[in-house]
Order: sequence, then C-alpha cells, then structure tokens
Amino acid sequence: MEAFAADRTGEQIYKQQCASCHGGTGEGTVDYPRALAGDRSVAQLSGLIAKTMPEDDPGSCVGDDANKVAAYIYESFYSSAARARNKPPRIELSRLTVRQYRNAVADLIGGFQESGGWDERRGVRGQYYKARQYRDGDRVFDRVDPEVRFDFGVTGPDPEKFQPNEFSIRWEGSVLAPETGEYEFIVRTENAASLWINDNRKPLIDALVKSGTDTEYRASIVLLGGRAYPLRLEFTKAKQGVDDSKNRKGKPPEVKASIALEWKLPHRPAETIPGHCLSPRMVPESFVVTTAFPPDDRSVGYERGTSVSKAWDQATTSAAIEVAGYVTSHLRQLANAQEKDSDREKKLREFCLRFVERAFRRPLSDDQKQRYIDRQFSDSKDLEIAVKRVVLLALKSPRFLYREVDGNADAYDVAARISFGLWDSLPDQALLNAAASGQLATREQVVRQAERMVTDLRTHAKVRAFFLHWLRVEQVPDLSKDAERFPGFDETIASDLRTSLDLFLEDVVWSEASDFRKLLLSDFLFLNGRLAKYYDVELLPDAPFQRVTLYPGERAGVLTHPYLMAAFAYTSTTSPIHRGVFISRSVLGRSLRPPPEAVAPLAPDLHAGLSTRDRVTLQTSPAACMTCHGRLNPLGFGLEHFDAVGRFREDEKGKPIDSTGIYETLSGGSVPFSGARELAGLLAASEETHTAFVEELFHTVVKQPIRAFGPRALSDLRRSFAANGFNIRKLIVEMIASTALPAREWKP
Repeated sequence: MEAFAADRTGEQIYKQQCASCHGGTGEGTVDYPRALAGDRSVAQLSGLIAKTMPEDDPGSCVGDDANKVAAYIYESFYSSAARARNKPPRIELSRLTVRQYRNAVADLIGGFQESGGWDERRGVRGQYYKARQYRDGDRVFDRVDPEVRFDFGVTGPDPEKFQPNEFSIRWEGSVLAPETGEYEFIVRTENAASLWINDNRKPLIDALVKSGTDTEYRASIVLLGGRAYPLRLEFTKAKQGVDDSKNRKGKPPEVKASIALEWKLPHRPAETIPGHCLSPRMVPESFVVTTAFPPDDRSVGYERGTSVSKAWDQATTSAAIEVAGYVTSHLRQLANAQEKDSDREKKLREFCLRFVERAFRRPLSDDQKQRYIDRQFSDSKDLEIAVKRVVLLALKSPRFLYREVDGNADAYDVAARISFGLWDSLPDQALLNAAASGQLATREQVVRQAERMVTDLRTHAKVRAFFLHWLRVEQVPDLSKDAERFPGFDETIASDLRTSLDLFLEDVVWSEASDFRKLLLSDFLFLNGRLAKYYDVELLPDAPFQRVTLYPGERAGVLTHPYLMAAFAYTSTTSPIHRGVFISRSVLGRSLRPPPEAVAPLAPDLHAGLSTRDRVTLQTSPAACMTCHGRLNPLGFGLEHFDAVGRFREDEKGKPIDSTGIYETLSGGSVPFSGARELAGLLAASEETHTAFVEELFHTVVKQPIRAFGPRALSDLRRSFAANGFNIRKLIVEMIASTALPAREWKP
C-alpha cells in the first residue's frame, strides 16, 4: 500500500483514494455511476468509510483519515446544504398540476352558483310519508338518519302511523367524497327507488318503476375529493301499475320493505355510506372535469407541474372543450340569462368577463378585455358560440394554466399563492377582495386570510392526501393475508382499517392542539363493530366508528396502526425491513439507495425454528447488506410485537418477541430502545423527525423546493414549528406566510 503523509487534508485523501471510483466532485464514474449524495452525518460517513472503503482495500482509510475525508465529502458535495450551494435550487415557473386544474375548474364554475357549505351535522334528513306521493299533507314526520340502511320488515317505519303496504321516504342532504376518483353508488331494495348525486334533474339511478325481481342497482360517477355533493334518495313501498284493490279479495299479501344506500370508493369494497360522510344540509352541484390527464411529475418525491408534454397539452384542450360544453348548456343558471331576455347579450358579456377574471385570478386590462371578450362576440353572431370561444381561449391561456406568468408579483399573485397553497385552487371572492383593497400587503394580513381558509374542506382534502403520501399508502396497497394464519381478515376488514386511519389522522390534525407528536404517541384508534370483533374489543356488532384505546402502553400512533402494520408486512409474516424503510424514509426523511439486486425473503418454512427477526438478521448479515440494513433493521425490529395484521403479540413460535433496537442519530450516536412506545418517544422528540416532516409538508403545500426560499427557510420553519407546540395547522399557516409575500422574488 502506498505511504501517505500524516498531515494530508481531507481533499487530498479523497483525490488519492476515492476520486478514481467516485469522480472528482463525487459525481460518479462509469463503474460507480451513483453520485455521492445523501443524508448521513459526518460521523456516520466516517464510520462507513472506515468499514468499507476503499472497496478494493477496506480498512485502509480509518481513524483521523476517515474523519477528515468524511468531513470533506460532506461539506463539498454530499450534504443537502452542499448540493444547494453547488447548484442552487430556484423557484420554477410551473403549470397547474392535475389536482389543481380540476379544483380550479370546479371553483371557477362554482363561483357562479349559489353558495353552500359543510357544517357539523351528520346524517341525512329523512321525510317520511304515509302514501306513495310526496305531499305535505301525507308527511308523518321528519328526522335525521345517521345512514340509510333500514329493514322495515312488513310493518313499515311505525306500525301505528303507516299503512304497511304504502309509504314513501325522501332523504336529502349531501355526501362528502374523501378522495378523487370514480365512485360506484349502490341502492339495495325490493321496492322502488331513485337516487340523485350531484345532479338535481337527472337521477344517477332510476328504479322507480320496478320490473322483475332485481334488488340491487348500481351506477358510477367521478367525484373530486374534499368536496360535498347534493344527494337525494326517494323510496316508495306502494302498489305499482293499475289499482286492482276492488278485484282483490281478503287481506293483501305481506311484502317486506328494505332500503340501503352504499358506495364503492376507488379500489375499495362496497359499504354503507357512513354517517361521517353525510350531512343533512343540501349543497349546490359541482362541475367535475372527467378528461383524463397524464400523471404529474413526482421524480423529486412530491407532485409538481414543472414538465409540459404533448399529452398534457392535448388533455388541457380536451378539458377546455368539456368545460365549454358544460358552460353553454347551463347558461341560464350560470349567467342568469334566459333565451328571450332583451339584454341577453349584455348578461353573457358580463358573465364572460367575470369568468375570465376568475380564471386569470385578477382584473383584466382594457387590451385583455378586447382580446378575450369583445373580439369573440364581434366575430360571432351566435351568442353561445361566442361564449364557448371565450371559455376555450381563457382555459388554454398561460394565464390560467401557469402560475405568475409575468414574474412580477402583486397582491393578486399573493392571493393565488395563498389559495393554491391551501386549496390547490383559485382564490375565493373574499381573497380577491382583499387583494383589490390592499389587504394582502403585510404578513399579518396574509396570516389572517390563511387562518380563515385553513379550516375549509379543500384544505382538509389536501392535508389528507399529504398524510397518505407521507405514510406511503396513497395508492391503496394489497393487504391480502394468509387465510389460515389470519382467518377473517378480508377486504372488508382492510377497507375498515383504512377508514380507521383516516379518522385517526382527522382527529389528531384537526383537534385544537393539532400536535404532530400525537401522531406518533397516541394510544387510541378508531374501531367499528367489525374491527372491534376482529381485534378483540367489546363493542356492539353494528357499532359505528369510535375512539378506542387498544393495547394501552404498547401502541404508538400511526407507527403501530393496524392498517400500516398490515401494509408493511407479507401475507403470512411481518416485515421488519419494510417497516424499517417506512420509518427511515417517511418519519426520518432519510434517502435510501435501492438494493443492488432484488432478493426474495427467506421462506419461513425453510427455517421453521427461526423467528422473523432471526431470519431477517440471517439474510442481511453480509457486509454489503449491512451498509443499509444496519440502519433499517433495528428500526423495524421495534415493531415486532405487532403481527402482519397489527395485533399485539407477546411471542412468535413459542419464543418471546425481541423488540429491542437502535436508533442511529445524525450526530453518530446510537440510542437503544425497546418496543414501539420507546421508539415513538425517540422519534417524536427528534429534531431529525421534525425537520423531515416540515420539509415534506412544505413541498406538498408550496410545490417548490424549500431551499429555493433561502438557506434558512427549513431551519426557521422547524424552529417555528417547535415554538408553536408542533401544531400542524399553525405550521401550514406559517408556510403560507413565509412564501406568499414577494420578499424573495424570482425570475422565470
């Protein structure tokens, strides 16, 4: 081995022993193409170098040399700060994401309809009639039903007030779609029924006139997540067709009556629409763009609109045509313009002006009015064609499709930054009024608007989508389990567990404290009757979802939620590796290199006497594996008390569970722990966890790299997060306040 001077610098050591493989600035070479970049600390890098580098002579760079070269690598090109310094990130001109496009169009159309909102009441309002007709004189009573699932038998809702063979019920209210996608609605009844969803004129399901013996009716509709839609269900138990009562002798036959309203969420089994997704308050219809868009770029880990493809451009054209068709067919409602109105053209021009201004998020200049409005009406004698041209021109304009086209931010850009940050949509009228009156010029004014808007359903939907992404379950995973090992665990249980996770996140995030640490430390979750039976909790079989303390002293919030435990497991065994990857990537924000080759896990029956922990330790024991698994396995082992469906267990194969592990800190320390609760406590108190959460949430809210807002942006937000008791809602408001005002302008 070549002798080197003892006083070499880290740079000299790197050039002499490392550059031939990794490149002069860590960019990689043909033989080792992966760049030297990551999230290990200097101490961790030093330890890794001492054990494994150089590859052809491991152990030849140790001690002070390893420390010096690690420090050089870290400061020069490895760390995030070094990468930002070498290639400063910038705020990029970006188009609307698919989510933003759909929400913007829905709110653009919705701005011309009557307002309505989601309140605290749950269920649907039922109007019960003692006849087949819905006449006020026949109405017996009104009530709010938590859900629609009734078996009236042969007697009806109330034997003393209703004839058993003839009564009707009308349920009205609204239904909240938790996520975007195609929903299948299902009406189950032996009787006559019709269902309207987001269309008060045309029923989605029309089974009012019965023929045959069908008892199940299905129809699908695309809905945007985080929005409420009007719902009406009419049910009738009555004689259909000709009245033959005069020819009938004796008592009419007893016929049972039942009605159930279900839905099938995207990638989920059918279920009764739960009460927490229903409201007795009617809301206006919403327009939903159904044009298919290509997926947005997520190469950096979060959804962004920085790439423009031919497929995306074609999709925006198709969507604009779809919107134009809807607008022209609903001009009576949207523009309040009747065909025989003498001032119809004036009304349509006014509507078009408001439409374009709403689409562009600002008032139009005189030149823009001439181009987008006046010219379209003067070029066409057909008023509807003129309107259609205005809509198409506006929705294909960069002023709608892109953010801050001019590059010179003003109050209207501030308004758009606030609304897209919180809602992924257009500013509402209150926000536009604030921009017009100069009320978005200070941080306090921005905070006031953000605090008003953060409780909106659209923010709830965006935050929910973030958490499902953060937990790596935004795409519904396959939770199939071995039927012999886990009898009774089926798609219905799996679907209930996802609802349980949704309710847990909603409870923590939108509580008064909104404390991030509770996501990791809470010992409760939400169970209904089905889940309670499976997880051995005493609830009534038909009990609705409610807070339940499960495995007190052992559970640790989302870390041990049964849905995640089942998702990060195999069909018959747990997977400490998958669980360790989840904690490392999501909770700690560490970047992981993909394994050099895919390796199938050791089959349990090949080592029947080994526990899952023993098998994983055996398979990942080679030094090449332990480079990553030395950090991953100890984290995943901490969750071993929870089996592949999230049930707590004391032993496996008759042997006590070993849930001890080690948390390697960024400073190079190793902190031992035992079990999920101790691990959760370490993570909840870790500055590394807080920083990772802030960064990932920022990227979802702002959809720009956080370091483009200055070298201190991340650390400032983390400190603010801690100072506010780790309040998630306040953190979101702080992100908006830190990025909406033009304090750090950019050039497109």
